[in-house]
Order: sequence, then C-alpha cells, then structure tokens
Amino acid sequence: MTNTTALKNDYQERIVPALMKEFNYKSIMQVPRLEKIVLNQGLGAAVADKKVIDTAIAEMTAIAGQKAVATLSKKDISNFKLRKKMPIGVRVTLRHKNMYEFLERLIRVALPRIRDFKGIEGKLDGRGNYTLGIQEQIIFPEINIDSISRLQGMNITFVTSANTDEEGYKLLKEFGLPFKKN
Repeated sequence: MTNTTALKNDYQERIVPALMKEFNYKSIMQVPRLEKIVLNQGLGAAVADKKVIDTAIAEMTAIAGQKAVATLSKKDISNFKLRKKMPIGVRVTLRHKNMYEFLERLIRVALPRIRDFKGIEGKLDGRGNYTLGIQEQIIFPEINIDSISRLQGMNITFVTSANTDEEGYKLLKEFGLPFKKN
C-alpha cells in the first residue's frame, strides 16, 4: 500500500459508494471530491509592523505542514496607510496528501479544542464550497501558546468538485466535519 492517509482511503472505500448511491451517479467520476484546502489570514496590522507577517508565515507553515506565502496588496489606499505590493496577509494552498493530513488533524484534534464547541455552520457558497472561520490559531497543537504574541484568526476554505451545495455538504459531512444539527 502506498503512503496514503486514512481519510483518503475512507473516501475511496466508503464515501464514494455512499454518495453514488444517494445521488444516483452513473460513474465514479461524477462523485464530488475535495480538490484543495486553502488557509488564509488577513493581517491589517502588518502595515504598521513588518514582523507580524514573518510570525504569521512561520505559524501558518507549522499548521499546514507546507510553506506559506505572503499576499500582497493590489493598490494604494491612503486611509489605511497602504501601498501597492505591501504584504497584508498569508495563505497556503494544500492539495493531495498534505490536504488529507491537514483535514484529519483539523477534524480530530483542532476543532475539538475550541471552547464551547457546538459544531460549525452548514452554509456553503452555492457551488459546493465551504469556508470555515477560526477565531484563534492556538486551537492547532503545532502552535506553542507561550511563544505567540497575538491571537490571529484565519479562514479555511474547502474547495470541492460538487455542483450543488447539497452535494458539497454531504461530501464534507461524510469526511467528518462536525456541522451543527438544525
């Protein structure tokens, strides 16, 4: 067996047949799949303090297990003291093995560490993709609580090949994302 993660095996062996049965797909190729996970952090404070970006890149790289990159501003905005091509955020795109490993850590370790956790909202974007907002980066065990200077939030976007929200929701639910019960 190759070095695939448990979630990828679970997708191939359990989730694909379940979705094929539920949505009456004729071919395995019609079954929605998780294409990528994008982690994104907007850092408005980076305009005043350049070290914020370096710290965020280091933290995001530790969380994702893959090198994060700074996102640059597209234009000048004088009210925000912002110049074109200034770093104002950090992002990392995960695919294949890294994506499944991150998803497994998110579901099994990070989300249960959120205080008073009752599940995540079940609202998708209309095309089967889902964005999860996280308030604090300290829910990830890779972050040492003693070494952080400030709490940062982040967005985690799950991009699927689903055509509808219903298919995307069912796919993410099968992966084990703990959606709130309505």
